[in-house]
Amino acid sequence: MVLAGGLSPERQVSLVSGQSICRALRELGHRAVLVDMFLGLEGQEDIFSGPAGPLEDGVIRAQEPDLEAVRRQRGDRSPSLFGPGVLDACARADAVFLGLHGECGEDGRVQAAFDLLGIPYTGSGHLASGMAMNKAVTKLFMERSGVLTAPWRELAYTREDIPRLTGELPLPCAVKTINGGSSLGMALPDTREELAGALEEMLRYGGHVIVEPKLRGRDITVGVLGDAYLPAVEMIPREGAYFDYEAKYQSGGSQEVCPAPITEEQWRAMGEATLRLHRALGLRAYSRADFILDSEGRAWCLEINTLPGMTPASLLPKEAAAAGLSYPQLCQRILELSLDKSLT
Repeated sequence: MVLAGGLSPERQVSLVSGQSICRALRELGHRAVLVDMFLGLEGQEDIFSGPAGPLEDGVIRAQEPDLEAVRRQRGDRSPSLFGPGVLDACARADAVFLGLHGECGEDGRVQAAFDLLGIPYTGSGHLASGMAMNKAVTKLFMERSGVLTAPWRELAYTREDIPRLTGELPLPCAVKTINGGSSLGMALPDTREELAGALEEMLRYGGHVIVEPKLRGRDITVGVLGDAYLPAVEMIPREGAYFDYEAKYQSGGSQEVCPAPITEEQWRAMGEATLRLHRALGLRAYSRADFILDSEGRAWCLEINTLPGMTPASLLPKEAAAAGLSYPQLCQRILELSLDKSLT
């Protein structure tokens, strides 16, 4: 089973990842089926003998999805994040390929449920996933692993704290919700007015953030597959923009160059840092770390992703292709690495 969708701001990205993964697995001969984790499987008995699921070409819109509208699509009105029939179907599958992204699926809760139920799945375990999703915890692991990262401050605040914080936080800075992804829940204010607006906006995500200096440089990412790191990618946003949600997923939003036009030494330094962080957190099978390469050649690690995007426009498939792996081969390798380690 390929599990995607869910109830996360990254829902659209997840569905397109899931569609791509399911097609690739079917091409390889697997009896794969795509299931939306939140909307579920009402009225379907033997899903594995039927069609592959909603494999129409998905669209990732420039705006994040209306999650309340998604909630209203489900008839049972249950508070469960697992839709009708999903857990039962997962238990009958040989394995679940996680095409989920963001808080609903990448933060360890789904993995914990599967661990308790004995359901094999792809990617990292529940504890490692939860730690890596939390940007403050990840920062601590970076510092203890000797991975260069910007100085940072963790804040949990309310609307009443915003005037004080607006006056005391240094500028320019980056404000990031503690568990965001795909550049959702992030702002890069340069002025006090922009900072106040950013802090107000982050209340939508719970008012728990990290704040760090706004780093200037080149956006580089490096993936890990198994025990090796992959070729790097440089993301070049259109002029005047940064590598935000729209630049990542909209046609023409950015240019991705793989292998990145950096020195061998720079690539290896970022690759070793990614592998070191991957191991320190106890991640499994694959991951992808993001960096800012500044004008002095220093690579500042921003975060690590335990379920990196697997859409046709995503970065990890580009890195795998540069290493000689087709998209279906990448999916097969992730499956093999995950199941091999889950059985030890």
